[in-house]
Amino acid sequence: MTTFAPPASTEGRAARRRAAQEAAKRARGRGRRRKRPASGGPVVVLSRLAGELFITLGLVMLLFVGYQLWYTNLLADRTVKDTAGSLLQNWDRSPAAADAPPVAAFEPGQGFAILYIPKLDVKVPVAEGTNKAKVLDKGLVGHYAEEPFKTGMPADRQGNFALAGHRNTHGEPFRYINRLVPGDKIVVETRDAYYTYEMTSQLAQTPPANVSVIRPVPVGSGFTSPGRYITLTTCTPEFTSTYRMIVWGRMTGERPRSQGAPPELNSP
Repeated sequence: MTTFAPPASTEGRAARRRAAQEAAKRARGRGRRRKRPASGGPVVVLSRLAGELFITLGLVMLLFVGYQLWYTNLLADRTVKDTAGSLLQNWDRSPAAADAPPVAAFEPGQGFAILYIPKLDVKVPVAEGTNKAKVLDKGLVGHYAEEPFKTGMPADRQGNFALAGHRNTHGEPFRYINRLVPGDKIVVETRDAYYTYEMTSQLAQTPPANVSVIRPVPVGSGFTSPGRYITLTTCTPEFTSTYRMIVWGRMTGERPRSQGAPPELNSP
């Protein structure tokens, strides 16, 4: 005999359905509450903001250091190569007449010579003046040409050809001049001639206000009478401008540019 279960009540099924729906809603609500992050108090918010600020400042500082140590040198190297190339091209195209006197004055920022320090593998144009924006920050070496610090030129029969250059960043042409020792050669090429100097002495540190180091007979150099001298000046210690480092030399040779470079530039 087959038996049948009594049919379920319609109201019972509806109640169970409503109960299931309510349970699902409560479960979804609990899930949403668990996913919502805790906002925290004012101290937490300020800590997060401070952390983000320090991270941003750190990135900015890294970018600035990279710009100073790498990018300024890259820009300076391009300027140095372009300026030296232009000078050599102009001199070769329009050499000075044999009886023409050397040019004694140039416009501020104008390149007029090339400085070589063979021991340090330095080849850098020399421009008139020591303005940072127009000369030094472009990677060039600047000639002290403004009063009251005006100094001599290589062609002068007597005088001190005084130059300034960066030790760090912007091409850093004078970074290693502290490695020069007496007897090392320094050569200056102009449109007319090559002038060879021999390094004689250096001053490791002196205040920036000590302008006596670039006088016609520079104080502290060991020179006691007028002559034909060269002075290189740069900042020290490295990456600061607190003091100045000075290197002096005495001219030992001069030859017309038409005769070719001196042996000091041709030797390996």
